[in-house]
Amino acid sequence: MESWIEGGVRARIGEMAARDPGWSRFGADTHRYELASALPEAEIRAFEEAHGIDLPAEYRSFVAEVGNGPAGPGHGLMPLTVPRPEIGEGWAVDGEWQEDRLSGRLAEPFPLTEPLPGRIGPSACEVTRGTLMLAEDGCGIFVRLILNGPRKGEVWQLDPDWGGFVPVSPDFRTWYTEWLQSP
Repeated sequence: MESWIEGGVRARIGEMAARDPGWSRFGADTHRYELASALPEAEIRAFEEAHGIDLPAEYRSFVAEVGNGPAGPGHGLMPLTVPRPEIGEGWAVDGEWQEDRLSGRLAEPFPLTEPLPGRIGPSACEVTRGTLMLAEDGCGIFVRLILNGPRKGEVWQLDPDWGGFVPVSPDFRTWYTEWLQSP
């Protein structure tokens, strides 16, 4: 697996920021093409141990080598270990982030074996067990990383009102790289 650093992720994000100084690209006004510091190995390991999980390798290496959010798809990547600095502004993503960190939730088995298209409604929280929310795409649509089971490492999108809960990428690296390469 190629290192994120060797792949020039930080340089690419810098180029994106230079081409979009007014933050007109979707979500840029939220993440502003900024990256938080990478997480120390001990902090990542402590998170995994506290939640009884092993993070998928590509996501784990990203937070270890590149940064703990926020520059990324949608309104940006959510931090792994601490809430967004802006928490408390009434953004739904903060509630999702906090729910993910409830004791045992991330370690629970991912309940789906197949995509679940269409309206899910209020039972959406039942189908997201065993997943980590990565980003918010607006209007209550969340991108989630599958943490266990046969679909571990896949990235799915949850749109409970219209689109259901469906795969959008085979893995974190592909999902993030597609954002880096998009116009």
